[in-house]
Amino acid sequence: MRIGIISDTHGDAATLEKVMSTIFHEIDIILHAGDVLYHGPRNLIPKGYNPSRLAEILNSLKSPVLIAKGNCDAEVDQLLLKIPLANPFLFTVLNGKRVLVHHGHSLEGEGLEELVNRWEIDLCISGHTHIATLSKVSKCLYFNPGSCALPKDGGVQTVGLWDTDTISLINVNSGSVLDSMKI
Repeated sequence: MRIGIISDTHGDAATLEKVMSTIFHEIDIILHAGDVLYHGPRNLIPKGYNPSRLAEILNSLKSPVLIAKGNCDAEVDQLLLKIPLANPFLFTVLNGKRVLVHHGHSLEGEGLEELVNRWEIDLCISGHTHIATLSKVSKCLYFNPGSCALPKDGGVQTVGLWDTDTISLINVNSGSVLDSMKI
């Protein structure tokens, strides 16, 4: 099973179209860690900002899209999205692994660690920081795919790809693997 992992699209339809046609072209499911349509009051407007078009793209996908609600996601966004926004996090089992997806603004630190341990999470996906990270702590792989729309700290636009037993961080513009780890 090939799983696309994305976060912080912030209404950037142009970049999502690029990701869908290059990196996510043969995907079984997409996990989105929130901040889908709105650019947010503290962010610049992305170059490809078109939240209505981004919603159309997501709504037209045949593959399931699971979305954890982010701090910039509002109830009004649900009027455009035909996909439910889970609030504030979602749990699923994929490829035999227990997965927790959350945005990262309300579940962090000791509270997150406690939940990861209690639920025996194998993969914890977050967003919010717009900075890609991939690390293993004990039995859990923590992954933030960064932002494909508005990377921070001079970073590049990134998404994640989970193919069988490997999570990879992918540069949106070059398609190159920046980091990967077995789950």
